[in-house]
Amino acid sequence: MRIINKLVSAFFLIFGFLLISAQKMPPAPNSGETSRGTVGPGAQASPIDMYVYALGIIAVMFIVFFTKKYTSRKA
Repeated sequence: MRIINKLVSAFFLIFGFLLISAQKMPPAPNSGETSRGTVGPGAQASPIDMYVYALGIIAVMFIVFFTKKYTSRKA
C-alpha cells in the first residue's frame, strides 16, 4: 500500500508540474513606439515568472520536510 501511495503522489507531482509549464506566454506585440516613457504592451521590467518555479520547489521541499518530521515522530 505504501508503494502505491508513493507512485500516486509522484504521478500527481509530475502531472502538476507539466500542467503548470504546458503553455508558454507568447511574446508581447511591438507597439511601434520607440520612446521609453510610454505605457502599453512590451517586455516586462522584471522577470516575475521565474519566481513561480522557485516557489514550487520550495513548497515541495516543505512538504517533504514536514512529512518526514511527522512520520518520524509517530514511529
